[in-house]
Amino acid sequence: MKIFDFYIVRVFLGFWLGGLIVFVTFYLAVDALSMVTRFSDVGAGSFVRYYAFSLPALVYQLFPVICLFAVLFTLSQLNRSNELVALYSMGNSLLRVAAPVVIAVAVLSAVFFGISDQVFPSLALKKKYVEYVEIRKKPGAFGTVKTNRIWYRAENVLFNIKVLNPQEKTAQGVTLYYFNDDWDLVQLITAKQVSMEGTLWKLKDGLITVFSPESSFPLTESFKAKNIVMNEEVADLQSSADSADQMTLMQLHRFIDRNREGGLDTTQYEVDFHSKISFAFAALVMSLLGIPFAVERVRSGGGFKNAGVCLGLAFGYWTLYSSFLTLGHHGALPPILAAWIPNLLTLGASGLIYRRMT
Repeated sequence: MKIFDFYIVRVFLGFWLGGLIVFVTFYLAVDALSMVTRFSDVGAGSFVRYYAFSLPALVYQLFPVICLFAVLFTLSQLNRSNELVALYSMGNSLLRVAAPVVIAVAVLSAVFFGISDQVFPSLALKKKYVEYVEIRKKPGAFGTVKTNRIWYRAENVLFNIKVLNPQEKTAQGVTLYYFNDDWDLVQLITAKQVSMEGTLWKLKDGLITVFSPESSFPLTESFKAKNIVMNEEVADLQSSADSADQMTLMQLHRFIDRNREGGLDTTQYEVDFHSKISFAFAALVMSLLGIPFAVERVRSGGGFKNAGVCLGLAFGYWTLYSSFLTLGHHGALPPILAAWIPNLLTLGASGLIYRRMT
């Protein structure tokens, strides 16, 4: 690397830290105000713990936008100070000038990805505990993903769900344990599939086992369809939809294999698995897309133009990314394509824009 490479990286890191402070502070201020307003009876300690556990994952989620912000402002500053013209006169192309920035983004992405995979799952679990137990006061809605089960408690009913799809309000592999006031097991219900309509759960293909003190043996009966009423809304079970965030890549891979072998639909978890990997490249592809915009007509608009471009590109990418993940979750696209097409399209757009400039 040459001297100007180190200089560009130093400028980039300065803008990166500035973007980190700005975006994280803005997000926390807005979100914290909403949380405090909704849960005014919750102590300050619970909110502090909640955001302490949320902050690392928040930084990772905002990481692509922060990198794009830093790339735009770094190259724009070089352009405004005519340093970019001087580098061009030395025979350097735009991509060569941006190379140290791209390398810095790639290195940071690799570091953040490694940390997110090993550290964030345990933090996500602690965050969910604080949210549902201390803030929402709904401990029954707190789901803990172990090796192959998601457990809940609703009054005198314990139930576990192997696969939950909150978007379609369905579940697979459900077992419900009913207890009396003395916590003696009185009834057991298992079902292969469940459709959730508010508090009404429609069970399909299952068994009912009744444990009666008058009988020495439990009585079992099968059913094709059965309706039960639960006091848990589907929205309260949303925590289990984030279960992929509570597992490392290896744990999620084993979770998918185990449930697939059991005949369960693992499409949603497969999309989450591939999206964990593809998201690690989001900052890189967004930065490559932002390079041409950083030097085009930079003198008109200055910093406000860069901020607008940053927000516009980020909004466009997130819209594309979330749309394809939704298609993948609903089975309209193979999981690997749903996770990677947004990056490939963004990379292709970057190449076309750069080609038009040269």
